[in-house]
Amino acid sequence: MAKKKKISTKKIIKPRFQKTKSFFGNQQTQTIIGVFVILFAFFLLISFISYFFNWQEDQSQLSNFTNKNISVKNLLGKIGASISHFFIYKSFGVAALYIPFLLFFSGISIFLKGKLRKVRKIWGWGILGILWTSITFGFLANKNSLFAGILGYEINLYLQQFLGKTGLILLLLFLGISYLVIRFKLTPEAFKNSFKSSKKNNHKVTKSTLEDTKQSIELSLDNTQPTPKEHSTNTETPLEKEASGINLKSAPEENIESNDVEIAVDQIVEENHVNENLADKLVKDFGEFDPTLELSNYKFPTLNLLRDYNESISVDQEELEANKNRIVSTLNNYNIGIDRIKATVGPTVTLYEIVPEAGIRISKIKNLEDDIALSLSAMGIRIIAPIPGKGTIGIEVPNKKPTMVSMKSVISSTKFQNSEMELPIALGKTISNETFVIDLAKMPHLLMAGATGQGKSVGLNAVLTSLLYKKHPAEVKFVLVDPKKVELTLFNKIERHYLAKLPDTEEAIITDTTKVVNTLNSLCIEMDARYDLLKTAMVRNIKEYNIKFKARKLNPNDGHKFLPYIVLVIDEFADLIMTAGKEIETPIARLAQLARAIGIHLIVATQRPSVNVITGIIKANFPARAAFRVTSKIDSRTILDGQGADQLIGRGDMLFSGGNDIIRLQCAFVDTPEIEKITDFIGSQRAYPEAYLLPEYSGEEVGTSIDINISERDALFRDAALVIVHAQQGSASLLQRKLKLGYNRAGRLIDQLEAAGIVGQFEGSKARQVLIPDEMALNQLLDNEIN
Repeated sequence: MAKKKKISTKKIIKPRFQKTKSFFGNQQTQTIIGVFVILFAFFLLISFISYFFNWQEDQSQLSNFTNKNISVKNLLGKIGASISHFFIYKSFGVAALYIPFLLFFSGISIFLKGKLRKVRKIWGWGILGILWTSITFGFLANKNSLFAGILGYEINLYLQQFLGKTGLILLLLFLGISYLVIRFKLTPEAFKNSFKSSKKNNHKVTKSTLEDTKQSIELSLDNTQPTPKEHSTNTETPLEKEASGINLKSAPEENIESNDVEIAVDQIVEENHVNENLADKLVKDFGEFDPTLELSNYKFPTLNLLRDYNESISVDQEELEANKNRIVSTLNNYNIGIDRIKATVGPTVTLYEIVPEAGIRISKIKNLEDDIALSLSAMGIRIIAPIPGKGTIGIEVPNKKPTMVSMKSVISSTKFQNSEMELPIALGKTISNETFVIDLAKMPHLLMAGATGQGKSVGLNAVLTSLLYKKHPAEVKFVLVDPKKVELTLFNKIERHYLAKLPDTEEAIITDTTKVVNTLNSLCIEMDARYDLLKTAMVRNIKEYNIKFKARKLNPNDGHKFLPYIVLVIDEFADLIMTAGKEIETPIARLAQLARAIGIHLIVATQRPSVNVITGIIKANFPARAAFRVTSKIDSRTILDGQGADQLIGRGDMLFSGGNDIIRLQCAFVDTPEIEKITDFIGSQRAYPEAYLLPEYSGEEVGTSIDINISERDALFRDAALVIVHAQQGSASLLQRKLKLGYNRAGRLIDQLEAAGIVGQFEGSKARQVLIPDEMALNQLLDNEIN
């Protein structure tokens, strides 16, 4: 109910404000107001001047203002005399003459440009000048007179009581000098420079010659020819060479081209130099640009929102000793001797490092994986032969009593809190119980896979939670795609803080396939636009660009702005590939190939890591892989290019590959109530007016009501019509599933069905209305078309 109330208030207030704004913003309105103010200025000026000559005679007549028999000598009658009496006699004295001039310049500004800001500036300085002049005349006149006005004289007397005459003189001098210095930017250096220039010229300079001098100074960097005496030596700088004034008419073509290039290069160098000086001055005056200023009071989620778990790893010496003996015994059965063995206990897995005797082949130990698993009576045995960077062979054995790794423990760790990464993600803990933190900005994209219920969705939540605890809403935005419609719904609460979406869409979390395609293409448009900004800024990546923008070296008037990171999260990629095919794969591949430098990063998760889902193009551009438990060795090879994921024990047990080594982790656990608390905490704070809007993208709309020739119909037209009539649901996705078609062909079939009168018109996200009730009516319609 509260939400509806808010919306109705917006509908009432906003149009009124817009009407008022548009009325005063209208050029005709501004013209009328400007003319009125200019004429009123003349009215006041004439009445003021007339008042100075006739005030004594008119003053006695003002009490009988409504009497028709009494007249005044003021040129603008009783109204002019009354207004003049108020402003001159009762208020400011002679200083009131400033008011008509203020009105005149204000009217000109409104009439020509409609700039109210300039009008406010004119009146601000004008009122200060009027008050200072009135008080000064009040002090000099030493009595209530026409020159000071009653207001100026009374303020003068009041200040004299507190400061005395000497103190008032000093105050008026200070205020007068301050006014001139601030208003006209007068400094001792300016006086000194003007004195030098007047002494050097020794003659009066007219306005036109001053303009000529200024122009010649500005052109001296480009083509002013200096005297031979000034450039007689060979120590000319590039800028002096540029200013040497080569006669282009008499020079050969080669010289013209080379000198043009030199001049252009020097101009760029000079412009950059000027921009650097300007940026330094802006930073000195205002400080660096702060992108978080709009939400300066934003508070990051606190650690007490996350749940505590008992994470003390209990080391069972008997279990360690028994496992060691079984490993040694099994290897001895196959004549494999061991020099030494060491155990490292982790949250869910213990790593046994063995050093075999000299002459033992590693492959012989790797082939005994199943035998060792049998002797230990454990699932999830994994042999690493050899361990990278060590001269040992690792055997990972699951603990009988695994320990929970909470999100709170990894978020509160020193490694994460002190991290200076651009997009830090605390995934979990390693076998040695160390917090594992990675930088998404350097990965640059992450591919996650795992069977249902093995911790894949929890892993996505851990990624998002890490970024929420570390990055301000101005620094990162999420594009969330959730075909299952249930996994990411809690993040709707932070839509106006962290989420990005297409314009004119109701919900930021995307569940519809068509909207996914449009969003991905919109991200491609955003990527191209960002690359254009990087090109004009002459930087290589988003980090350099934002540093330059914060240092105020990029002009917002040229389209530059602070660029937040954008993280695209797709929860179930296989479903999208199945329904949209190439329409999804193409923009995903393009973003994966190019989007790294401009701060768009992809996190794609799937429960079916088969080769038709994770294609070669996608794998090539996702060097970082996170594999939870999968059901087969083939799936493990697809996701990791090797075995191991099929031997995990589930419940957050995962393998992470950053492109080289494969690391076994226990993923941090963050439960739904914890996510709810975090999103409630963020959502309750002041937010941006709306979610971060991506560029608008208009895809191929289904259904255009265009007549389609019967001869041009698809071969599957009748089959498609039967499917639609039987299901009584007119949607392209239905045809895709039933007839195993791509999105484009299904869309064309829907167009043809609409043209034939079988389905209704396009109604946005709703399914089309089916106009044919049953198969008999459909056959009758199609037969009549043929006849």
